[in-house]
Amino acid sequence: MTRESGRMRRIIVAFLIGAGALAWHGAGLATDADLETRLILAPSGALRAGLYPGTPTSILPNAGSGEPRGVGHDLGKELARRLGVPYEPVVFAKNADVLAAVKNGEIDVAFTNATAVRARDMDFGPHFLEIELGCLVSRESTLTTPAEMDSPGLRIGVTAGSSTDATLSRDFKHSEIVRAATFDVAIEMLSAGAIHAYATNKATLFEMAEKLPGSKVLDGRWGIERHAIAIPKGREQAIAFIRQFTNEMKSEGVIGAAIARAGLRGATTSPAE
Repeated sequence: MTRESGRMRRIIVAFLIGAGALAWHGAGLATDADLETRLILAPSGALRAGLYPGTPTSILPNAGSGEPRGVGHDLGKELARRLGVPYEPVVFAKNADVLAAVKNGEIDVAFTNATAVRARDMDFGPHFLEIELGCLVSRESTLTTPAEMDSPGLRIGVTAGSSTDATLSRDFKHSEIVRAATFDVAIEMLSAGAIHAYATNKATLFEMAEKLPGSKVLDGRWGIERHAIAIPKGREQAIAFIRQFTNEMKSEGVIGAAIARAGLRGATTSPAE
């Protein structure tokens, strides 16, 4: 691509973003982000937000109104509004696919557990959500606390490629770690007795428990997840806007409202930074 054609492409993209903002908000309505920030965070002209089903931290269907719910979904929608671009949710089968899409720049933002390992592949804003990590057991289980999970003869289920997978595979010395592709597969494994417990954040566990009669989320925790907005590497000029946006979402009560709308249990808004 020549310098002149590259310049022309930037002009066209800027025009499309501006046109999208007008269509999205109505002519003449000011937005909270400048043109450069919009070009960095939404280079396609729309904000592509990576989501995955089965947990209120990301996205769930809402049978009542038809409008999806979920903290990630709601934050993405508000971020697009403040950027002045259309909102484009991109729903993947599982979080591992979302993370791969962020790493490859196929989506613009994700809402996920911010770990040091993931920070090698993407940049994070401040934490906005803290969730207890626990375990789900079937009706027949004799486990009473998450502290008992690392015991000889036990098979503990995790989501393949998740931060729980990485942590328990490293820390557990006695039980066997069994990987499930999705939450629905994990429910089937618990029901069939293929695993003795399933470990992840409690927000997801409570949703899973409703699909498995007699199962229960054990009291106590084995850790905490801290969720943040993730963006692809190479867009660090926009981190200041992401930081400001996240802090405003906490101080304005938007995070708390999203938690309530999603019916998310076992979670709290992260402290202000």
